[in-house]
Formats: sequence, structure tokens, C-alpha cells
Amino acid sequence: METIMGRVLTRVIVENLGDIVEVERGARSTGDVRRVTAEDALVDTGATTIALPTHLIRELGLTKVYEKQAKSTRGVGPVSVYEAVRLTIEGRFCSVDVMEVPDDVPVLIGQIPLEMLDLVVDVQGRRLIGNPAHNGEHVLELF
Repeated sequence: METIMGRVLTRVIVENLGDIVEVERGARSTGDVRRVTAEDALVDTGATTIALPTHLIRELGLTKVYEKQAKSTRGVGPVSVYEAVRLTIEGRFCSVDVMEVPDDVPVLIGQIPLEMLDLVVDVQGRRLIGNPAHNGEHVLELF
């Protein structure tokens, strides 16, 4: 993970969740799971979920599930949402739906996956850390 001009960037691994399920069922080998690694994903606590550029969605072979209206720096407009992926950051993983962004936008990591992974932004260090409220341990809050 690194920072550039105050931005928090982190390494993420994104895997096709359907491929992982097929491995568990014996229908696919582990080496055939489609995955991408982004060394410079932008942590954006103002974003909701994970957003991937179109070319990465195609590389992962994800299926579009629905469209929603979304608000971004480009205004309000439709956004395509794709099936869930397995997202891994700092050795922690979760499953989360993917929003599509244009290819000139970096991979964005929003608040929902951060909460699912129990990671927070260390503003002073400009990096992701395990939630201090849980002594850095990965704890899921049910209430």
C-alpha cells in the first residue's frame, strides 16, 4: 500500500466468485479461477462498494445483474452492477457486488467492503489498518 498526494492506495486481489464456487464443487481447477490484482486501488470512503473499470470486469468474466442510478463526480446517471466477486485486501477477504466505471477510472474501494473487512483509514499514516476498536483483529459486527 502506498500514498500519492494524500490519497490512500492499496493492493487488492479480485476473484470471480462463481469460479471459486466451481472449484469447491470440483467443476474447475484452482488454477482456472479468473483473478486480477490491482497494486494501486484507490480507497474512497465516500464510495459505497467496489468499482472496477470495464476492462477488468471483462477479464474476470463477470455477468451484469442490474442497473441503478449513481451519483459521481460526473453527475447522476445509470451504472451497471455485476455479480459478486471475492475481494482480498491485507489478507482479509469478503464477497461484494461490483459497480462498473470507465477504463480511465482506477479501481475504487468503498465503505461497504472496508466495513466487511474491518479495515479503517489511518488518516495520519494515510494507509489502511485493522480497526483499532477491535485491536486490529478482523471482527464482524452483527449489531
